[in-house]
Amino acid sequence: MSDAMNLVAQDMRGMDAVIERRLSSDVPLVGQISRYIVAAGGKRLRPVLLLLMCGALDCRSEQRLNLAAVVEFIHTATLLHDDVVDESTLRRGRATANEAFGNPASVLVGDFLYSRAFQMMLEAQDMHVMEVLAEATNVIAEGEVQQLMNMHDASLSEENYLSVIRSKTAKLFEASARLAALLAKSEPSIEAACADYGQALGTAFQVIDDVLDYDGDVAEMGKNLGDDLREGKVTLPLIIAMQKANPAQRAVIQTAIEGGGVERMGEIIAIVQDTGALAATRTRAAQEAQRAIDALSALPTSLYKEALHGLAAQLLERRA
Repeated sequence: MSDAMNLVAQDMRGMDAVIERRLSSDVPLVGQISRYIVAAGGKRLRPVLLLLMCGALDCRSEQRLNLAAVVEFIHTATLLHDDVVDESTLRRGRATANEAFGNPASVLVGDFLYSRAFQMMLEAQDMHVMEVLAEATNVIAEGEVQQLMNMHDASLSEENYLSVIRSKTAKLFEASARLAALLAKSEPSIEAACADYGQALGTAFQVIDDVLDYDGDVAEMGKNLGDDLREGKVTLPLIIAMQKANPAQRAVIQTAIEGGGVERMGEIIAIVQDTGALAATRTRAAQEAQRAIDALSALPTSLYKEALHGLAAQLLERRA
């Protein structure tokens, strides 16, 4: 990640300046909450991806900084709404915005960030850019609703799980990479390769994120182990564990999923580990990471391409 960040460090500073400028509002609470969650940090993978891909395609369009800020605003808006829906109290090691400011304010400021992002995307004056971002935002919302419908469903299949994360998480990664190709005026085949890379990277990122809910470092993650289960989310480690577990183990997991209880969290973590579900989930993530790496073959050789390769490979080593 450090190699990737070094390559786009100057662009990221430029993007931060755009974010600071576009968070301005006549309503003080809007800026206060927006800055609170933006200042919380995070990996900022989506704008990093857009800027790295611009570098790989030798694109220096001034709009790259604006659109990097747009995808970060959209992502931040989804975090605000997610934390309200999930009743989360901790993110990145500190209180969530809804915990600090209340649910109504968090939802409404999330709406502000969405609308500000759409104002900003108009500045690109490119209908295809607007189509990509409008579709991504819509698909993300559909993924959120689908995940809500899947809550506490112990029969959820791996196929349905992947459908949700490719909508909810991977879609904005895909859009970020595709936007770079659009700004670079790339051929359709290059645009498709960029989109494939983004989707695969985003899928691998979320799969590893779900592993860390059962095998992560609490201090590094800034959230509690078992949060997904507590919220009734059925993720791949649990799906695979249910497939591999004996009847008694399966009953423990099923009861926890359906009731949203974490009283037996230690036992569930042990089951997930003993059944090999974590290793199997990491294997699925490795397959997605390799799919991302394969997509890079369409891009010309450069330091940016090497950084994109490293980004996919290093995802598998995430501990937070």
